[in-house]
Amino acid sequence: MDTWASALAAGRRPDSGAGGPSGLGGWWSAGRSALQRLFVCLFAVTALAGLSACVEAPRSPLTVGLNPWVGYDPLVLARERGLADTARVKIVELSSHAESFRHFRNGLLDAMAITLDQALELADEGLDLRIVAVLDESAGADVVMGLSGLDQPSAVRGSRVALEASALNRLMLQRWLASMGLQENDITVVTLEASQHLPALQAGRVAAAVSYEPLAAQMRDAGYATLFDTRQMPGEIVDVLVVTSAALRERPEDVDALLQAWSAGLSAYLGDPAGAAAVLAPGTGLTVAQYLLTQAGLHYFTPPESLQQLTGEPAPLQRSGERLAATLQALGLLRQPVDWARLIDAGPAARSSPVVSP
Repeated sequence: MDTWASALAAGRRPDSGAGGPSGLGGWWSAGRSALQRLFVCLFAVTALAGLSACVEAPRSPLTVGLNPWVGYDPLVLARERGLADTARVKIVELSSHAESFRHFRNGLLDAMAITLDQALELADEGLDLRIVAVLDESAGADVVMGLSGLDQPSAVRGSRVALEASALNRLMLQRWLASMGLQENDITVVTLEASQHLPALQAGRVAAAVSYEPLAAQMRDAGYATLFDTRQMPGEIVDVLVVTSAALRERPEDVDALLQAWSAGLSAYLGDPAGAAAVLAPGTGLTVAQYLLTQAGLHYFTPPESLQQLTGEPAPLQRSGERLAATLQALGLLRQPVDWARLIDAGPAARSSPVVSP
């Protein structure tokens, strides 16, 4: 550092040095040159700082997590066919519900596709989320399979029923038993992974199993009967799209882009189910035929239909969901009443879809 700059750093004027007073003119000339350099440097640094403040760092896209379920595949199709705005939306496939929930709780996801009962449970935990779309409804994809003689209460009472641990399966079991005037304490629940249900049936360890397609098709092929399915409980097994309230508040354009990606993917799937299945089935471990069979048990809501489900006081989603909520409370899976007005937000759907008359 030269004399002038050293002096400025020390907060004092420079000494005259070897030149003394008699060398003042030379000293001033050199000092002025150093001062000019310093001011130029300070100006450049200030200008660059101001410029960097004006240019915001690019924001990462809104991240949506998907569980391995074919009902969420229109978003996967949108990603694979370039129908999603990747600058605004990142579609991530996760290995399980548990992994998705963990990421959502830890702030690694801004949105998720999940079942309505799962949304109610997460809201009950205190997570601040909003339902912004109704995606699909199980219309036969979830089933109770078993021995053909289990169609009377006397035959079911005392039997052993296989069940993979989840609120949805508990709900299915409760509805099946209630259709015959029975309760859960009338049977014995055997907790098993879904892949083990058919071997358990064949070994005589259980008489029935709460399952879903395409595993149910394998049970039919093995001679077991459909005892109950979700066509007998309309509006209760529904998939929804949830976002954090922060994303909805701070990134409404990105939330809109997410709904547009779903709409584009759904349109592509419905326009060519076989072609879409050829793309999507390999990622699910299903054959194309199995994939299409599973999809046949779902009813997709178009964007206008989704908006209709979210609109009104009460909204149709609330009306169909109140019975679900009551059952979850009775099973001890919800601790408090659902705040439907807070949970449902039709704003993004209204921006993306025209209103459809009931």
